[in-house]
Amino acid sequence: MVLISNRIFGLILFFTFIFTNISFANNGYDLWLQYKKVENKQLLKEYTENIQAIQFFGNSETIKTALKELNIGLSGLFDNQNLFENDSPKNHLLVFGSESQLDTTYLNLIKTELSKVKKDGFVIKQIQLNGNSQIVISAKTDVGVLYGVFRFLRELQINNSLKDINIVDSPKIDVRILNHWDNLDRTVERGYAGFSLWNWHTLPDYIDQRYIDYARANASIGINGTVLTNVNANALILTPQYLEKVKALADVFRPYGIKVYLTARFSAPIEIGGLKTADPLDADVIKWWKDKTAEIYNTIPDFGGFLVKANSEGQPGPQNYGRNHVDGANMMAEALEPFGGIVMWRAFVYSEHDATDRAKQAYSEFVPYDGKFKDNVIVQVKNGAIDFQPREPFHPMFGAMPKTPLMMEFQITQEYLGFSTHLVYLPKLYEEVFETDTYREGKGSTVAKVVDGSLHNKKITGVAGVTNIGNDINWTGHHFLQANWYGFGRLAWNPHLKSEDIADEWIRQTFTNDENFIIPIKKMMIQSRETVVNYMNPYGLHHIFDTGHHYGPGPWVGSLPRPEWNPTYYHKADGFGLGFNRTKTGSNATAQYAPEIAKMYNDISTTPEKDLLWFHHVSWNHKLKNGYTLWDGMALKYQEGVNEVEDMISLWNSMEQYVDSQRFKEVKMMLNIQLKEAKWWRDACLLYFQQFSKQDLPNGVEKSSNSLKEFQSMTFPFAPGR
Repeated sequence: MVLISNRIFGLILFFTFIFTNISFANNGYDLWLQYKKVENKQLLKEYTENIQAIQFFGNSETIKTALKELNIGLSGLFDNQNLFENDSPKNHLLVFGSESQLDTTYLNLIKTELSKVKKDGFVIKQIQLNGNSQIVISAKTDVGVLYGVFRFLRELQINNSLKDINIVDSPKIDVRILNHWDNLDRTVERGYAGFSLWNWHTLPDYIDQRYIDYARANASIGINGTVLTNVNANALILTPQYLEKVKALADVFRPYGIKVYLTARFSAPIEIGGLKTADPLDADVIKWWKDKTAEIYNTIPDFGGFLVKANSEGQPGPQNYGRNHVDGANMMAEALEPFGGIVMWRAFVYSEHDATDRAKQAYSEFVPYDGKFKDNVIVQVKNGAIDFQPREPFHPMFGAMPKTPLMMEFQITQEYLGFSTHLVYLPKLYEEVFETDTYREGKGSTVAKVVDGSLHNKKITGVAGVTNIGNDINWTGHHFLQANWYGFGRLAWNPHLKSEDIADEWIRQTFTNDENFIIPIKKMMIQSRETVVNYMNPYGLHHIFDTGHHYGPGPWVGSLPRPEWNPTYYHKADGFGLGFNRTKTGSNATAQYAPEIAKMYNDISTTPEKDLLWFHHVSWNHKLKNGYTLWDGMALKYQEGVNEVEDMISLWNSMEQYVDSQRFKEVKMMLNIQLKEAKWWRDACLLYFQQFSKQDLPNGVEKSSNSLKEFQSMTFPFAPGR
């Protein structure tokens, strides 16, 4: 047990404050961990009266990390006032430690709450001891204590009262992980916030402060794993030269409860092992993976496991040898099993040999193997059946494999959502997916219940997010896109949370607790995803992006060698109408859903209009529910998206008094880019589709000052993220 007296604690806070809060313009580096002074005087009085000293139990690196975070947080929130000079505090202590270390006196007062805590969950409770008020933070693990400390600091940041505080919270999902699509040369596939964080050249000897701050940010929202390398994998990461570098990062992350994972290139036994085959049933290949896995764990004892992209988009896999996904995944799982590691096997597959409907292929390949994977294999499935579109119906695999754990894969980086220059609040998308009912076990069988394991009592659960983090000073390129990293973490912890509540938390921690700012900005954030759908892909349009870089519209692209790479494959515009017929009269992709869902989508009158063109080839003159024809309604949606960006700009301009000058100017510039590109989307798409509808634009839709030919001639050879 260690007791920090009020005077010593004050000195710790003072020096922490000096070295961590040197005054700079707000460049966004501190994310949601800004710990700005509490402006509400009544709350500040309450906080300082309740925290006059800290007592902590345990001496692990994680407990020390929690104490350090408290020092940083309280010094900022209390503005380093002389709150700790009284040598006789009224025993208003902040007490923390894990169950195995905490004093029995405290354990007895929180035992009811602690009994409800699952692994890495925590309790924060105000207790009365000997007539004095104390706040206890405890958990069953030291990492749980760290999470509790971050939660406690969040409560202060968002100005919640500490009076009678009693929070019991545990993660609902086991593996909460970021996928970095980072290459060893520091380029980032689909990354729009600069180069990779990981400087492989200077590792392992140079530990950048950003590595530590990255870990802090992730731990603050409950993320407990990171895949360092691109799913389009490079086998070199598994060589001793690079494993030494990976170890250095793992050592940094460990106190924050974060495990390191690596992408495993299936052909690594050939490329770095000297074998002539990578056949998963070959004895030498099996031995090679077992030996390599043992080598990794000898270097990194808490290594998490492998993420594998196999037989997809040119990546090698078991099918190269006449084997299947089960053969490949189970071979790797067997190597990891003695060490407690897992295999995350991606279900993002589609074949050039079956182009009838790309949306059907993952389901067709994986569902027949339900129940055949080893217990430490989790199949990682994108939220939709195509590829991270602005809006997709939920993937039909969710709920269709009751004997196999399915791990949700979301994209936080905005490959199809305007890169990092468009303000899009993605937790609204995540929430939409999680809340969708699969009907697999009757009404109420939501995607969230599939993912958190409660629908089919899964032993292992997971959520992955393809991260939007780069080496830009503000981490994500656009200040508001920090909310997507934050929101992903919060929903990975609990997929039943509401995106609006998460936005409220993030705004308060990142900008201000002033309701005059929070209420309108929160409304703008919640609407922002729908705004982008409106000016890009209304009514279920999808994958009409320009080729390769996916930057901007390209509905005219139709000459690529594989049919399913072409936007024309998806929209199928002709003189009759628009959209992909996936009903029982078309590709019959609807049959992959539960009967209740299939029935809804097979009937154009019951298909939600937001998904209309995803499932139906619809006449240009089809009457929408608002009375407009499809052509007029679509054109008005494109215009609506543009109008909404203009409204975002007007709103932001009215918020200048609440925001520091640097972030205000930078967000303003980004919004102006977004408006320019929203108009580009509107004009290019409507000019192209107008060739087929042969109808005039309805009143209220602005006409383009450019020709379709001009839009088609645009090229972007150096667009980021390729």
